[in-house]
Amino acid sequence: MFVSFRHVASVLGARSKPSTALVRTSASLPSTSLRPQSAIYVSTSTNPYFNLTLEDWLFRQYPAHAPLLLLYRDSPCIVIGRNQNPWKEVNLRVARERNVPWIRRRSGGGTVFHDLGNTNYSIHVPRTSFDRAKTANIVVRALRALGAEGYANERNDICVGGKKMAAVLTSACDRHVSGAAYKIVSGRAYHHGTMLISTRLDTLRDLLRVDKPTMNAKGVESVRSPVCNLVEANPRITHEAFVEAVIASFREEYDVDDEPCMVEETPEYVGDEYFKSGMAELPGWEWAYGQTPEFEYVLKKKFGWGDVTSTIRSKHGIILSSTSTLAAATTASSTNIQATLDELGRRLEGKRYGFVQDAEVLSDLEYRSGDVAQSEAGELWRWLKAEMSA
Repeated sequence: MFVSFRHVASVLGARSKPSTALVRTSASLPSTSLRPQSAIYVSTSTNPYFNLTLEDWLFRQYPAHAPLLLLYRDSPCIVIGRNQNPWKEVNLRVARERNVPWIRRRSGGGTVFHDLGNTNYSIHVPRTSFDRAKTANIVVRALRALGAEGYANERNDICVGGKKMAAVLTSACDRHVSGAAYKIVSGRAYHHGTMLISTRLDTLRDLLRVDKPTMNAKGVESVRSPVCNLVEANPRITHEAFVEAVIASFREEYDVDDEPCMVEETPEYVGDEYFKSGMAELPGWEWAYGQTPEFEYVLKKKFGWGDVTSTIRSKHGIILSSTSTLAAATTASSTNIQATLDELGRRLEGKRYGFVQDAEVLSDLEYRSGDVAQSEAGELWRWLKAEMSA
């Protein structure tokens, strides 16, 4: 049985094409007075904006020649890859209903769901010694120490299987418990991923179930994978046990003796310019939506006055064009209706996809007199608006 878990993929793969919407360079990064103190960090915060900024800060501030480990958990949220389309990857309606935020991270790969049953690991190393199989094996050894028969597949996603899982699997294939994504900047690289321990797989499924086959995106699309929780392999596995096992495996791999630095979301951190800037950037429109690669969405609907096919093209969150073609018109005024639909399309150009207000497009656009809610333009617009926000 496959569930709607969008597994993260490598930012270095052939499908990963960098976006030019917003690029963080060393010249654009704010200053920071904080300095890393250990090779091992464990965050006690469950704020995803803080933890993703902490990861970015460690990646850029820790000495490039030394390995580093970060472990953390987040409150419920959806995290998409840097080069992904949120309208294609996230069920935005369900996310709004359940008040679950989605966040674009700073690495590539696919979409994942975070909650307190899911532990995130991030392993940073010098670029010259970066080896995906080696870093994945750190986590695999940790799982085996916990009694779970894990292994890394050809994409370095981590799976579990074997005799211990035979009683709980409904098919012969092993299940994914962790995906992987990567980031390389200058002389530094990291491998990070999720580890499903006791996450709400039903919530994961609901939030990541998106059915938009006619939306063609140029960015990275997530890969659906069969998944399970580690507690199915060993009910005694907990977040704390996994953290200890990964730390032990990391120390063994890199001969590190450092004690873990426990990070709290204190004024020292959140008051720092680097953290303030990073935490403010993640939910901002320019990063969250403006980073979206170009896509095209083709929609069809039957109205009482005719059949319409609409095609919307967007890049970096801005509508490039919107065309609506009328067919099988049921009124004698099809030419006038088409002209009105053309004007509606022109008014959408240059607007933020999914954020257009009624007044921006409907003013003085009624095809016939009376309430605009009864006009063809009004009907078409309400439909397009609902589709763009879904």
